[in-house]
Amino acid sequence: QVQLVESGGGLVQPGGSLTLSCAASGFILTEYTIAWFRQAPGKEREAVSCIRGGDGETHNVQFAKGRFTMTRDNAKQMVYLKMNSLKPEDTAVYYCAAAFPRAFMEYYCSESGWPFSYEYDYRGQGTQVTVSS
Repeated sequence: QVQLVESGGGLVQPGGSLTLSCAASGFILTEYTIAWFRQAPGKEREAVSCIRGGDGETHNVQFAKGRFTMTRDNAKQMVYLKMNSLKPEDTAVYYCAAAFPRAFMEYYCSESGWPFSYEYDYRGQGTQVTVSS
């Protein structure tokens, strides 16, 4: 049974850091493309960062570049999102999603972007991040 479980969210002051975790089970992590999304109150869910299955190439959307880093620990079946220099506008529920191996994996993670989370095969329940003084 495929499962994604996010953790690591919490309350942090502006300028602070948090590392989110996404625990994957029921599949081989290296083969799947994993993406982070977030959804702020009253807003649509948006992409944050992704790591492609197979080659492990990572991409960030513009607001995450230079501040967020996504990594993968294959042995632990874990994906992380390290977030630095957090701003109040980063407040949101953060979700991870997984796409199983298929042709044209670049569709799910590339410099030009990636689709909405509902197009991924599996999604977690999310973890809340609140940036406030």
